[in-house]
Amino acid sequence: MIQHFVSDGAQLRFFDAGAGRPVIFLHPTPLNHAYWLPVIGRLSHHRAIALDLRGHGGSELEGKSANQALPVGGFVPGVADLTLGRMAEDVLALMDHLKMDKADFVGCSIGGYLMLELWRRAPERMTKLGFVCSKAQSDTAEGREKRKATIQRIETEGVEAVLDGQVKSLTGASSQNKNPMLFSEIRAMAKMNAKTAAAVQAGLALRIDSVSTIATIACPVLAIAGEEDTICTAAEMEAFKGALGGCKFHLLPHAGHFSACEQPERVSELLQSWLDE
Repeated sequence: MIQHFVSDGAQLRFFDAGAGRPVIFLHPTPLNHAYWLPVIGRLSHHRAIALDLRGHGGSELEGKSANQALPVGGFVPGVADLTLGRMAEDVLALMDHLKMDKADFVGCSIGGYLMLELWRRAPERMTKLGFVCSKAQSDTAEGREKRKATIQRIETEGVEAVLDGQVKSLTGASSQNKNPMLFSEIRAMAKMNAKTAAAVQAGLALRIDSVSTIATIACPVLAIAGEEDTICTAAEMEAFKGALGGCKFHLLPHAGHFSACEQPERVSELLQSWLDE
């Protein structure tokens, strides 16, 4: 079920299980494909493919040769840029590796940002788009300054301390109160080195605003927002209602940014119904 493939010299890991209509799951940062397993395990008659994004989990950040290195300095001098464009090429390479012409997609946070980039590049390969705690808006000026501060903290405090803070702040307070072990369970999925953590922040800061892209999405869209999500708010996710192919919108009470781990039963129920349509 765990397999590997190579994209531009980097070995990337993915999970592949089940049979039926293929669905590609794209996880949030700083986690890995395991984020989706509580949901995937509850879905039926679908083939689930969950990728570890470049630099996350069991996937390498770069290839070995100089021409396979990430660009540097697009956001902060000396810091590599892990852009959505690079990751989009990885996803298309995975589809080619699997000889998969088309698939449904489900993404959380950066996974959803990546789906919007993929739609601009290869809409003919995407049949449904499910956004779970994600958004189309780019960073504000304040948001970009926060990313610079995070990169600085990675250098001064260390990557593990920064990952601790990210997981703590992104997991809904209601979920943590209900399940005190949830933080530890989600934190175990956050495995990356300092270079990758900084490169992710730089790449996210460089992403373009995708609100205008929504109006071009001709396939069915699902949007699931967490009531307690402060990173991708329900108000921001309302923009997906403008999709050309139509959008089903759901608000999850008492859920934070990592809603698929916080409420896997409800998220899988909503996904199953939408995927089966």
